[in-house]
Amino acid sequence: MKSVSLIKALAMTVLGAVALSAHAENYPARPISMIVPYPPGGTTDIAARTIAQAMGPFLKQSIVVDNRAGAGGNIGMGIVKRAAPDGYTIGMGTIGSQTINQYLYSDMPFDPAKDFVPLAMVFTTPNVIAVSATSDMKTMQDLFTKAKANKNKPLTYGSPGIGSSVHLTGAFLEQAAGIQMLHVPFKGVSGTMPALIGGQIDILMDNLPSTLSQLKDGSRVRALAVTSAQRSPSLPDVPTVAEAGLKDFDVTAWFALYAPAGTPPEVQATLIDAAKKALATPEVKAQFAAVGATVGTLTGKDLAAFEVQERQRWSRLIKERNITTN
Repeated sequence: MKSVSLIKALAMTVLGAVALSAHAENYPARPISMIVPYPPGGTTDIAARTIAQAMGPFLKQSIVVDNRAGAGGNIGMGIVKRAAPDGYTIGMGTIGSQTINQYLYSDMPFDPAKDFVPLAMVFTTPNVIAVSATSDMKTMQDLFTKAKANKNKPLTYGSPGIGSSVHLTGAFLEQAAGIQMLHVPFKGVSGTMPALIGGQIDILMDNLPSTLSQLKDGSRVRALAVTSAQRSPSLPDVPTVAEAGLKDFDVTAWFALYAPAGTPPEVQATLIDAAKKALATPEVKAQFAAVGATVGTLTGKDLAAFEVQERQRWSRLIKERNITTN
C-alpha cells in the first residue's frame, strides 16, 4: 500500500510539474496587473505607465497599472508579495521600497531581498533641488550660506514622504554640507509643489521627472542643482551638487520591476525579455529622456547585486543620521 501511495504522490508531482511547464509555455494568456505602490502622477507612476504600454506588444497582452499607495510603498509591494507567483501580478519597486524602507519601518510586510525576484531596472533619474522663482537663493552656495546663518530657524525642505529617496537626499546633503534643515514630508509632488510656490516651504526636493515641466517653464520654480554626478541633458544649464563644492555627491533614484518570489524561471525570462525589448525602443528612450530619466540596463541577478550595494549605502546613512518614521 505504501508503494502505491508513493507512486501516486510521484505521479501527482510529475503532473504538477507538467502543468506548471505548460502554464509557463502559454504565458501570458491574460492581462497582467502592475502594482504601483505610489500615487498617480508621480515619477513611479510615469515609469510604470510608460513601460507597461511598451511591454504589452511584446507580451501580446495588456499590462494594467493599479496604484496602491501608502506607507512609503510598503502597502503596494506587500500586495505583490502576497500575489500568486504566476507572472500575472508584478510590481514597480523603487529605491525606497526595495532598499530603504526596511531600515525605517519596524512592521515591514515583506522582506525585499527574499520575497521578490528582480526583473528589470526601468529607469534612473537624478533628484532636483528647487526653490520658488521669487527666492533669494540663486545657487547652492546661497542655500549653504543661508542655512548656516539661520540655525535658530532652519530652512525647510519638502519631499514626497519620510524615508523616500528624496528625504534621504536631503539628509545626505545636510551631512555633506555640514548644515541643518527641517524636513517636511508630503504625499507626493502634488503637495510639495503648491507648498513651495505658496511659500510654506523654502526648498523642494523631488525626482526630476515629477517637476521637470514646472522647472522648464520657470515662471514659478527654479532649479538650484541636480543630485547626479553629471548634469541632466534635460536641464543642461543646471549644475550638479558636486559642482557646488560637495565633491563626489551622487544620488540617483531608480525604479524597477519585480515579481513575487517563486515565479517560474520561464515566466521571469519572458517578462525580462519583454522589458529589455521595450526599453530598447526609440519611443521609450525618447519618452524617458523627455522627463529627465535614463533607461535602465540591469536585469535579474545583476539588479539583485545592485540592490545589495544600495542597502549598504542607505542603511549606513539612516543609522548615522538617526532617521526614523516617527
